[in-house]
Amino acid sequence: FYGMKIALDCANGSASETANELFRRLGAECTVINCRPDGENINRNCGSTHIDVLQEYVRNNGFDLGFAFDGDADRLLCVDSDGELVDGDKIMAICAKAMKEQGRLNANTLVATVMSNMGLFKFCEENGINCEKTKVGDRYVLERMLEKGFHIGGEQSGHVIFLDHATTGDGQLTAVQLLNVIRTTGKSLKELASEIEIFPQVLKNVKVSSLGKLRLFEDNDIKIAIEKAEKELETEGRVLVRASGTEPLVRVMIEGKNEEQINRLASEIAEVVRERLI
Repeated sequence: FYGMKIALDCANGSASETANELFRRLGAECTVINCRPDGENINRNCGSTHIDVLQEYVRNNGFDLGFAFDGDADRLLCVDSDGELVDGDKIMAICAKAMKEQGRLNANTLVATVMSNMGLFKFCEENGINCEKTKVGDRYVLERMLEKGFHIGGEQSGHVIFLDHATTGDGQLTAVQLLNVIRTTGKSLKELASEIEIFPQVLKNVKVSSLGKLRLFEDNDIKIAIEKAEKELETEGRVLVRASGTEPLVRVMIEGKNEEQINRLASEIAEVVRERLI
């Protein structure tokens, strides 16, 4: 990776002690920000949970790309040379395609969660990659990978698991895998990421009662609202309505090509959920 200029946002967390050394040893020219943990500033306005900081830094200082870790460095989000976000879905798509071309993608399958973007599923379909979907949570992704022997899986948030190397998400490992694809293809991160079209996505969290949450899929009015939205979107989008596993919330997620349309449909479903599950 000699000659590559990389910005590293370590979120004032564990990567502060390792990332600079790792990527310098790989030959990259590194600049590190948010690498002075004091026990209280971890993830505070920095790292992958505040990606805008790195986006602006890369955009203003002429880097080839940037890597943002979270506090415990199990997640990675990236920024291309224009400061555009490359999220977990795009990272998985780029790496899975490269693994397939190299004959290293077992059963030609990637594991993602139901919250991954339609653009990832469409990309996989176009490139002959199967995409298995699990419930939200990297633990469910790992379970499916171990159960069926798949080699790569993860989440939109940047938790990516490369089972050939580790059984957990590791942001620095993910970054190295991505750099390997850049090196072997000769393409920039911007070029690789541009192959995946990400659909606009709207997420609305609706506060409901604890009992109401249990009635989510029994309520006929909610079913009708969901079916109405799905019929309007047809093949140009999708609707996902699910109960939070930890909070008294119902999450309404809609994807589609028309941002105004999906905002309207999400609001309509959310209003029915709010009225019915008090």
